[in-house]
Amino acid sequence: MKILVTGASGFVGTHLTGFLLNRKHEVVGLARSLRNKGFSHSKYRFIAADTAQPGPWQEALADVDAVVNLAGRSIFGRWNEAVKTEIRESRILTTRHLVQGLPSGKRVVLISASGVGFYGNRGDEVLTEDAPAGDDYLAGLSKDWEGEALAATAKGARVVLARLGVVLGKGGGAMAQMIPAFKSFLGGPIGNGRQWFPWIHLEDLSAAMLFLLERPEISGPVNLCAPDPVTNRDFAGALGRALKRPALMPAPAFMVRMALGEFADVLLGSQRAVPKKLQQHHFGFRYPDIQSAVNAVVHN
Repeated sequence: MKILVTGASGFVGTHLTGFLLNRKHEVVGLARSLRNKGFSHSKYRFIAADTAQPGPWQEALADVDAVVNLAGRSIFGRWNEAVKTEIRESRILTTRHLVQGLPSGKRVVLISASGVGFYGNRGDEVLTEDAPAGDDYLAGLSKDWEGEALAATAKGARVVLARLGVVLGKGGGAMAQMIPAFKSFLGGPIGNGRQWFPWIHLEDLSAAMLFLLERPEISGPVNLCAPDPVTNRDFAGALGRALKRPALMPAPAFMVRMALGEFADVLLGSQRAVPKKLQQHHFGFRYPDIQSAVNAVVHN
């Protein structure tokens, strides 16, 4: 397949690009950053562009078989209105311009990333892909973002809405922030630690993306998270064991809110998401439990 990947220079995009190339697929990488421009492979082409703006980059969509849309400003950090606008526009406008650039009548596959934040803060409720959207900022953004992607069905595309859990892998993402704290004996649960923590190992995420590309019978929302969600406290315990450090330094909710403002609700919220569709289609997880996943990140 010839696959266009937006956000190709990011943490997930870089790993996915290499994963696809190693399996003999052709990849067009698209990103604002030039960091990945030097990815050396005969089947790799890089395009630097701001996908929140229409432009010549859309011409690359004319002859691809699939698109994996990972573009979007990071949500991590303190939010203000300007940041929230940038987070929203980087996702909504990129997806809109992708759909505009897709050829009509061609059976292209569009996998558009979303997140389990779609469900909002749902406590202990088990969340399959059938669960409705939440009512906070991130849930509203995810719902609108998915709506832009679904517009591609009018052009004949098969659309998969990939609702990602927290991605665990080496060299970036959440673990790059947490491992140094635990090594310094400052690691522990966030808030009361009872909130559910949906996660997926980076290798399983890339494998699941290819699995979805190759299964024409799958469309609509798909939870990309491991089959064994854990509480934040249990995740902290697993990371502590892997690093041989205690996980006894909780970050009280009021301190998290003081430091991060509205974004704190993302860390303190609970989504007990499970990958019902992936399991129904017999996807095999390499890292189905949290301890094996954390051990792989820390020790491999």
